[in-house]
Amino acid sequence: MQDSYYKDAKKQAQKEFRACVARGEHPWLPRLDDFVTPERALHSADIGLVQIPMEFIVGTKSGGRTQSFARNFMPLLEGSSEFAGKWERLCATHLKEGIRDPIKATEYLNRYYVEEGNKRVSVLKYFGAETVSAYVTRILPPRNDSPESVRYYEFMDFYRYSKVNFLEFSYPGKYQLLQRLLGKRPWEEWSDDDRILFKATYYNFRKVYNQLGGQRLSSTVGDAFLACIRVYGYASLCGRSPLELKASVEKVWEEITLQQESSPIVLKLDPKEDAAKTLLPTIPAVLPKKILKAAFIYDKTPELSGWTWGHEQGRQRVQRTLNGELETKAYFNALEPTGPDEPPDKRPLSVIRQAVEDGNTVIFTTSPRLLPASLNAAVEFPDVTFLNCSVNQSHRYIRTYYARMYEAKFITGAIAGAMAGEEPVGYLCDYPIFGQVAGINAFALGVQMTNPDAAVVLDWSTVGGAREALSRLTARGIRLVSFTDTVRRGGDYVGVGLSLVQGGSQAGLAVPVWQWGAYYEALVRRIQDHSLQAEYAESSKALNYYWGMSAGVIELKLSEALPDSVRKLAYFLRAGICAGTCDPFRGPLRDQSRKLRSADGEVLSVERIINMDWLNENVSGEIPAYGQLNDTGKATVGIAGVKSSAEEA
Repeated sequence: MQDSYYKDAKKQAQKEFRACVARGEHPWLPRLDDFVTPERALHSADIGLVQIPMEFIVGTKSGGRTQSFARNFMPLLEGSSEFAGKWERLCATHLKEGIRDPIKATEYLNRYYVEEGNKRVSVLKYFGAETVSAYVTRILPPRNDSPESVRYYEFMDFYRYSKVNFLEFSYPGKYQLLQRLLGKRPWEEWSDDDRILFKATYYNFRKVYNQLGGQRLSSTVGDAFLACIRVYGYASLCGRSPLELKASVEKVWEEITLQQESSPIVLKLDPKEDAAKTLLPTIPAVLPKKILKAAFIYDKTPELSGWTWGHEQGRQRVQRTLNGELETKAYFNALEPTGPDEPPDKRPLSVIRQAVEDGNTVIFTTSPRLLPASLNAAVEFPDVTFLNCSVNQSHRYIRTYYARMYEAKFITGAIAGAMAGEEPVGYLCDYPIFGQVAGINAFALGVQMTNPDAAVVLDWSTVGGAREALSRLTARGIRLVSFTDTVRRGGDYVGVGLSLVQGGSQAGLAVPVWQWGAYYEALVRRIQDHSLQAEYAESSKALNYYWGMSAGVIELKLSEALPDSVRKLAYFLRAGICAGTCDPFRGPLRDQSRKLRSADGEVLSVERIINMDWLNENVSGEIPAYGQLNDTGKATVGIAGVKSSAEEA
C-alpha cells in the first residue's frame, strides 16, 4: 500500500516539475541560503517549538536533498531507491500512529525552509496535513518602507499578541483592521480559546474558499476571510455550518475577487463625463415612469447633528424637485438601540431592513459609521441599490458618494492668508478620515499661496471637545479659524466655515456649503435612467462618486465684509478649479519634515489626495492617534480613518 502512495506522490512531483519547466521556473525546492546572505542570517531569533502551516513550508535551508523533491515537496527519486524506502516507512508510521517528531526549520518573510525533516514534510503534505510541529529560527529581513517589509513587520506585531502564523494579507494595514473587527483593543493579547476558535473558523472558511476556486485568485485566503468578516461579522461566521458558510461565501464572491485588485476603486469625478458614456441614455423616454422609493438613513437627528441636518435638507429638496417621480422617507438615530435588549451593533441593520420592508428600492446611508450595516444589507438584498456617504471604500456591493471639499478649502485658505497679515491661522477639524486631511492641506496650501510666512495651527474637536479645541486656538492669539464645514447643532456648536473670532463673537467670512440636494438629484436621475446600473455592470471594481465644485455639489458663500480684492481672488480661484486649470495640489509640496511629497509641476492624483496621512510644511499640529479621540471619533476613524490614525484602531 505504501508503495502505491509513493508512486502517486512521484506522479504529482513529475507533474509539478514539468509545469515549472514550462513556466520557466526552477523545478526543485528553493534553498534559503541562495538568497539570504550569511550577514543577514545573523539577524535571527529563536522562536522555539511551534505549529507551523504546511502551506507556508516552501523549501530547504541549504543543499542536501533539494533535488530529491519537486517544488510541491513531492518525491522525484525512483521507487527502488533507498530514499523511496525511507519515505514509504515514514508513510506507514504516519498512518499507524502519526508523525510526532518535530522538524527543524528557518522562517524568513513568513515562509519556512526545512533544515531537518524534509521527508516528514513531504509525507505530511501528501496526506494534506494543515500544520507540523517545528523548532523554528526566524531570520529578520531589512526593515524599510517597501510594502513587503511593512507587511512582514505588521505580521510580526500581530503574531506577538495573537500567536497566529497561518494568516497573511496582500496589503499593509489589514492585521490591525482584523484585530478591531474581532472586537479587540490594539495590541490586546489573544487567549487560547480565541486562537482555537479563530483557527477552526479560518480553516473551515479556507476549505469552502478552495472548493469555490479561490486557489485560482491572486489574493490570499486571509484577504478573502477578512472581506467576509467585514460583510457578515466574525461572530456570525463562527457559528455557520459548512453548507451555510458556502452559501454565504458564494453571495459575496465579487467582494472576494475584488481583493485581487491593487487599485480596487474606480473614482467617478465628473458626472457630465459619466453621463456622456452611459450605454442606455434613451431608456427613460420609452419606459413608463415608475415612482422610485428611496430611504435616507441617518445616524443622528437634525436637531443634534449639522451633518444630518444638511443631508435632510438635501432629501427634502430632491423630494420637491422630483415630486411625482420620487418618494423618500427619513429614518433617524439608526445607531441608537431602541431598548436594552437590542445590541448597538444590530440596530443599523434592523433599520435598513425596515426601510426595505417599507418598499424602498434605493437606500442612502449618510454616514461612514453606517457602512458595515450597509454592506451586510447589500448582500442580503441584492435587488436594492445601496449608496453610503463616504470615500475610499473598496466594496463591490455598495456605491459610495462624497464631495471634494478640499477644493473649497483651498480657496478659504487663500482668503485666510490674504487677511492674516503676520498672525497665524487656526484650523479646527473633527475626524482624521479620508478626505479631511486633504482639506487641511488644501487650506494650508491656500494660506501659503497668499501668505508664505503664515502658519496654520491645527486642532481637533474630537480630542477633548470642540469648545476646548477652540479655546486652545484662541489662547494662542489666533483670530482667523477655519471650522468644520457642517453647522454643528446642540451643545457643542462652535462655528462654521472661515470665521473671525473676537472675544465671544464670530463673524463668518467664507463658508463652504455641501449641496446635498443637487448631489441627490443627480444620483437619483442616474438611477432612473439606468446609467448608475450600467456603470456597475461595466466595472468589476468598487464605484466611488467623488464630485467637486464643477458638478455643483460644493459651493462657497462669501461675506460682503470681505475686501473686494479678496472676493475677486476667490472667484478667480473658483473659476480655475471648475475649469480644471487651477489644481490645489500642484507641486512642489513638502510635509512637516520637509520631505518632498510632490515634485515641481507634478499634480497629485486624486487617489493620493484621498489617502493623505501627512501634513503640509506650514501646518503646526499633528494627526491624532486613535486613543486620543472621543467615542464617536474612534467609531468613525475605525471605518474610514487615514492610516496614521486608524492603524491603532
